[in-house]
Amino acid sequence: MAIVIGVRFLQTGKIYLFDTAAFNLKINDQVIVETNRGIELGKVVIAAREVTPEENAEPFKPVIRVATPEDISQAQHQRDRANKALAKSKELTESLNLPMKVIYARYNLDGSHLIVFFYSEKRVDFRELVRKLSHELRTHVELRQVGARDEAKLIGGVGKCGCQLCCVAFLSDFMPVSIKMAKEQDIALNPMKTSGLCGRLLCCLGYEYDQYHDMKSKMPEIGQEIITKMGKAKIVGRNVIKNTLMAELETRVTIEVPTSEAAIVNTRKP
Repeated sequence: MAIVIGVRFLQTGKIYLFDTAAFNLKINDQVIVETNRGIELGKVVIAAREVTPEENAEPFKPVIRVATPEDISQAQHQRDRANKALAKSKELTESLNLPMKVIYARYNLDGSHLIVFFYSEKRVDFRELVRKLSHELRTHVELRQVGARDEAKLIGGVGKCGCQLCCVAFLSDFMPVSIKMAKEQDIALNPMKTSGLCGRLLCCLGYEYDQYHDMKSKMPEIGQEIITKMGKAKIVGRNVIKNTLMAELETRVTIEVPTSEAAIVNTRKP
């Protein structure tokens, strides 16, 4: 049975499994592996483990070696080259009047393969751009179209909370987010409040959705009548975090009542 490790090539990119090839590797070790794009430098993010027979349907590529200081220096050199390639890609895109936004470029370790990521709302015929880039940079060029969320993930930035974008800091995959999640958490349905830098709904809307949904299911609905220490009242609001109810007494005075102290009036007729 194969012993594999999980390797990432970008900070929060997809995790790929490789055979440890008898190397004693641990989390955060940097390794050299072979991918479909050639030789690359990656970081170990999942410790060595045995794979199940279902996972071992096809043989895993082995780790070539533990990264040396020369490998790490070479990777930095390729990142510097990628910045220049990005500038050239933007220049050629503008000269060809292509409806696309070039956002990120990345070489493999030996510089034989360049990936250029771009964003566009529609399909783009970029064959001429690839031809010109390959001629200018003397390497194999691959263009890859990404969505608005991927653009934010690749470029980075700071969110409304003042922290680094979640997709850059720790999110490996984008989960589905809906406006229903904002409604369940009583968040104002204002695009300025519910949208991230990418222009899409905030990923964090999904973080506490299940908890809010569960807590609300245990609280009386707005409009229901309850009995409080101050008399009969009607629920006009709920504070899920504090687990309290805003209730309006028959005197039109609004009070805040712990959910545990509110008795629901039985409105059923005998």
